[in-house]
Amino acid sequence: MRIGLVGAGRIGVFHGHTLAAHDEVSSVVVSDPLPERAEAVATEIGGTVAPDAEAMIGDIDAMVIAAATDVHAPMMHLAAVAGIPVFCEKPIAGTLPETDKVVAHIADTGVPAQIGFQRRFDAGYRAAKEMVDNGALGHLYAVRANTHDYEPPPPGYVDSGIYADTQIHDFDIMRFVTSQEAVEVYATGFFATSDRFGDDRPIETGAVIISLDQGTQALLTGVRHDPVGHDVRMELFGEGDSVSVGLHPSLPLRSLEEGGAPITEPTPKTFLDRFAAAYRTEIDVFIDVAQGRAESPCTPKDAREALRIAIACNISRAERRPVRLEEVS
Repeated sequence: MRIGLVGAGRIGVFHGHTLAAHDEVSSVVVSDPLPERAEAVATEIGGTVAPDAEAMIGDIDAMVIAAATDVHAPMMHLAAVAGIPVFCEKPIAGTLPETDKVVAHIADTGVPAQIGFQRRFDAGYRAAKEMVDNGALGHLYAVRANTHDYEPPPPGYVDSGIYADTQIHDFDIMRFVTSQEAVEVYATGFFATSDRFGDDRPIETGAVIISLDQGTQALLTGVRHDPVGHDVRMELFGEGDSVSVGLHPSLPLRSLEEGGAPITEPTPKTFLDRFAAAYRTEIDVFIDVAQGRAESPCTPKDAREALRIAIACNISRAERRPVRLEEVS
């Protein structure tokens, strides 16, 4: 297969290496708004360069979109028109109407499409889902989940907010693991600044309470700065068991209890440190999807539902009230 890679930033480089190492990928064609960046990545992985995504069409069998958010939707439309399988990093778009157009276009053309919510491919989260699905947890009383970044985004980063940019991963994995849908959300949050990072790198914090459709309550927190490391976890409390995803010797959290488990392995500092294996697996799975051997494990409709929750959170925070998901349509 010849794969077109749109975007040669940090995650694009990672995907490029994964694609180049895949036995079924014969070549990778790279494009980026910065030609020198595309050239550097193509040289690094033994690929070729295209001036833009449009120029790839007719020369590729599938497309991987790792570019800036504002081009995700146009690139997915391009892939749909061309009739080629497409993988796209989250989100599809920043608004629900834009997202709905892509969802409808993909459905109309029948093009295989997979969205990059990589936590679905992490071994811990998949084990948690299996326990929910096979009844080992029994009735699920509560879920706690968090995404705490080691450092806030760099200056100039186009940030769509703590809910849509960071906690949207928690919203998606919550749906995936529990097989439940959000019914109502209540969200709050605040901005702070730090002398360490400066006013151009604000530290946003968000907290969300979500009621799920089978009576489970979820509490999710997102923080842009954790001085110890990149902390992503989920805890599930059911009538049959209580389990945790991310409880590991590298967990960036210090116990103050006598005899408490110490941090014995290097803490992850980025999402790539935390989820490298999951990122590789999702691309491997996409090759199966593109070859017709598997159904998409994370569809555009899944991305739409995670975005709906993020939008409900923004409304809740602004209006200081619980918001029903049926209000976001």
